[in-house]
Amino acid sequence: MPKRPEGVVRIIGGRWRGRKLTFPQQTGIRPTPDRVRETVFNWLQGWVRGACCLDLYAGSGILGIEALSRGARSVTLVDEDLRVIQQLQRCCDQLETDEARIEWTSADEFLQKERRTRYDIVFLDPPYRDRRLTQDCERLERYGLLSDEAWIYLEDSADHDRPKLPENWSYHIEKKAGQVCYRLARRSSGTQDGSTSA
Repeated sequence: MPKRPEGVVRIIGGRWRGRKLTFPQQTGIRPTPDRVRETVFNWLQGWVRGACCLDLYAGSGILGIEALSRGARSVTLVDEDLRVIQQLQRCCDQLETDEARIEWTSADEFLQKERRTRYDIVFLDPPYRDRRLTQDCERLERYGLLSDEAWIYLEDSADHDRPKLPENWSYHIEKKAGQVCYRLARRSSGTQDGSTSA
């Protein structure tokens, strides 16, 4: 039986810098590129260490595992594809980490049922065709899943409208790379949109 094709993505910072993760290519996973990831973690520098993180559309797992590599206390990796979940478990076993919680479920089911953790950093990178970032942000807020001043990373197609945030969130910074627009928002008591471009 021929071996299934695998993709490879590299951890670019922290204790596992240079280590590679593999993921099943036939699932259509689209890992966040190195250059974008480097920018995102520069934005989050100072908040990652000790943070509880959620990667709601884990895919390759690179965003959540990159956060662990850079000192996050824990990460929850969520995906609805069993092949992805099995590979994420193998990757975590190879890294010899027990700081990752892996959940085989849909984003909707996870957000409705999760009551164990309030997250400091959330990574939202759904399939671009789904256009569900506004809904996910609303649910994170409604279900009380965030710490008081949580950071939320949103990645989407540059062709899509800017996601609408809950009233007590604001855009912090955003940038485009090719056909990708990526943004960092923060939960706070303010409602003013104070975004900048970089």
